[in-house]
Amino acid sequence: MQQSAVPELAHTHTRPIHWVATATAVAGVVALSSILQPGPATAAQASQPHTGATPTTAATAPATTGVDFPLDCGPTVKPLVMKKADGDLDGDGRPETVAVVHCDAPMGTPPDGVYVLAQAAGSTHARVVATLVDPKDRTNVTTLTVTDGAVLATLLGYSSADVPSCCPDLKDSVKWQWKDDRFIRSTPAGAHSV
Repeated sequence: MQQSAVPELAHTHTRPIHWVATATAVAGVVALSSILQPGPATAAQASQPHTGATPTTAATAPATTGVDFPLDCGPTVKPLVMKKADGDLDGDGRPETVAVVHCDAPMGTPPDGVYVLAQAAGSTHARVVATLVDPKDRTNVTTLTVTDGAVLATLLGYSSADVPSCCPDLKDSVKWQWKDDRFIRSTPAGAHSV
């Protein structure tokens, strides 16, 4: 066995005092990190046009449970909420909920409806205030988001009644924005239809 040419250094051997110093340093870091926590995260939406209404404090978006959606599902099938997103769509400081709903059919691909739900201040019951997509249009919604007060969705549809329900042949990206007391539908920048 060959001996090292470098003499052994005293500080390369661990002793109990090293472990005590390490444990003390770790405990200090943990204690300091629990004291110096960051403040709660807040998200600010892009500025909305001022409507004269004073924003309310931390309102919650309306729930979809118990809402009477305008769908004709028949006597045995119930409406099913597939997607939802929320945000302040009209700039009044209270969030609305956008819900994609269809009949919970046991077979096939039932068409979707897209509805905006609102809840009056002090009320516990939400109601449908706008229909963005009617199920009679034979459309399915693949994506749904609310960004900067606008509803964005990707819709799948059919070019004619002859196209089978299994195989939509149209894809469209759409945007709805609240203007002049109604939702205006447009195509978002950069979106292409097929």
